[in-house]
Amino acid sequence: MHTLPQVSPEPPHGIGKLVLRLLSTRLNCALERSLPFRLIVWRLVPRVMRGLGKRLPPVLPFAAGLLETRDARNGRPHRRAVVYFNDGENVVLVPSKGGMPTDPHWLENAIADPNVTFGNQRFRAEVVADEDEKARLRTLGDTYYPPYVTYRAHAARYGRRIPILRLIPQSSDVSNDGDGRPFSTAPAT
Repeated sequence: MHTLPQVSPEPPHGIGKLVLRLLSTRLNCALERSLPFRLIVWRLVPRVMRGLGKRLPPVLPFAAGLLETRDARNGRPHRRAVVYFNDGENVVLVPSKGGMPTDPHWLENAIADPNVTFGNQRFRAEVVADEDEKARLRTLGDTYYPPYVTYRAHAARYGRRIPILRLIPQSSDVSNDGDGRPFSTAPAT
């Protein structure tokens, strides 16, 4: 079983800094929001990641993992590749959707059913509500993945505030039933 590495939200260095600077450009952000990019990359990368043990090759200057949620509309598994970093034992995700006017579906799914899988591990998802905590995590995220600043500015044009999602590890008494849906092995009370 592959688990995702612990990712400290440190600023990028060397070539990674240059790559992230290019990813932060308006041209790249417009490309990421384009329909072909969304239809091809946002759907293709999760399939590639499943074949690679649910993580991308370590050549990228940022870490990405495969988030698996239960689709709130039809109950089917929903998988998306997302950039992440750790805050202690918790995983932090920024559902930026490239700064588009709406939140990504995976966020809606995680809110509807907070039992998610990320990197072959079970987590409970929660939207960070405390403004001070959100500001702290936003600063860490901006340091680690500078395109978030550009995405946030673009989203603000539509009146959207990009939330922060925290994944809290679930206890070891949680398994899954083979289709990715969790169930507890603890006795019912």
